[in-house]
Amino acid sequence: MNELLESMSPGVLSREQLRRLIESPSPLLSGYQDLDEQLQPNGVDLTLDSVAKHAGKGTIGTSNATRVLPELEPLAYDIDGWLDLDPGTYHITYNETVSLPLGLMALGRPRSSLARSGVTIHTAVWDAGYSGRSTSMLQVINPNGFRVAKDARVLQLVFFSMSHASEQGYSGIYQHENSAGS
Repeated sequence: MNELLESMSPGVLSREQLRRLIESPSPLLSGYQDLDEQLQPNGVDLTLDSVAKHAGKGTIGTSNATRVLPELEPLAYDIDGWLDLDPGTYHITYNETVSLPLGLMALGRPRSSLARSGVTIHTAVWDAGYSGRSTSMLQVINPNGFRVAKDARVLQLVFFSMSHASEQGYSGIYQHENSAGS
């Protein structure tokens, strides 16, 4: 993968560059449902694995020692693999595992069909060196709610090649989150 990255100019990666990195011996992305369907001209769509409700209060202080994440209450898909979500805020987990080398970072944006449905996704930055199956906040703003299927494509992840690789990658508590063995 390093040789592929070194040949790239800084900027947003194309569909073709992403395919090469995903199909490399150290894949950028794994756990995808249908690579041909998920690859976009400027990114790759992430698909929905699970949805949960927040069942408590979170806390963020001045140090990581005071961070408390809220309890989560998983929601069950119906027999046909659908969820009917009322207006509100939800915690979602993706199917895909992202493994960023030190020369790449990523930003996620909700797919436009969500916005047209009165739904959005809020994300953080995928830092260089991060590896894991990420989570985000899904917010249903539509007063009539939202219906979503398991494995639906909900977020486009856009990858950026950096002008210089980071010397030290992400090393926080979310490294390898939701991965086998975590």
